[in-house]
Amino acid sequence: MAGEVFAILETRGVIALSGDDRITFLQGLVSNDMTQVAPEAARHTAFLTAQGKYLHDFFVIANGDILMLDVEGARRADLIKRLSMYKLRSKLALMDLSDEFMVAAVMGDGVAARLGLAEAPGAAAPLGRGVAFMDPRLAQAGARVILPRANARATLGASGLKEATFDAYERQRIALGLPDGARDQEVDKAVLLENGYQELGSIDWDKGCYMGQELTARTRYRGLVKKRLTPVEIDGPLPQPGTPVLMDGKEVGDIRTGTDGVALALLRLEAFAATGPLSAGDARVTPRKPAWADF
Repeated sequence: MAGEVFAILETRGVIALSGDDRITFLQGLVSNDMTQVAPEAARHTAFLTAQGKYLHDFFVIANGDILMLDVEGARRADLIKRLSMYKLRSKLALMDLSDEFMVAAVMGDGVAARLGLAEAPGAAAPLGRGVAFMDPRLAQAGARVILPRANARATLGASGLKEATFDAYERQRIALGLPDGARDQEVDKAVLLENGYQELGSIDWDKGCYMGQELTARTRYRGLVKKRLTPVEIDGPLPQPGTPVLMDGKEVGDIRTGTDGVALALLRLEAFAATGPLSAGDARVTPRKPAWADF
């Protein structure tokens, strides 16, 4: 990508958690270690059912005395509702800040320097009234910012960044093999290890109990992962999400999000050893295992 650019992510929302119990509250619910979240350190994590199935994933970063959550915008009300069920007597307040704050992705080789960040995944720092942080999952994904809507573009422009399209962000995300919420992971059915959460640092295996922890650990130790989400090259018309992927006439997966000749697909592991072409609709499909993936 030529130069450093930003893309506004209107598909994202912002939730804030305040109160003395904000860290311990999340710690007992999500897959990553929330005690590691700080103004200089962001984390990516998942919220699961008791059976270890996907409900939500989000980024968490401290901004002063609140935690800011970069969440799936269309499903933020559901996340707030589910989190509120576990609030009980916790000293905690949940606020939807999506009307006031917005999320943007910052892409390009020099994004860390542009935003005054260390190069490490998850490295974070204040930016105006908001925060900037390197994507905690993967260095190649660049950075993310949470900024007040009123001056987000001006703040990013003052850092020497030019605006790019959402499609530019989508192509990079998909090529890297990074899922985007319920668009790529089926709610109440998807398993974290099928979607790369272990390699991407979104699970802490030593933190202790959280919702769905026992089933997630069992999946790992028993080697029960039979499918993986992966980028695929599309030769032909882009298949719609949900289109079956076929190998010798047998269904071995399905297409998820896609754009401009690339897509994500959830494929059975035998599809990666196929000697012949895979197909989806009227297109030829070629899996491209990400360099970071371990399967």
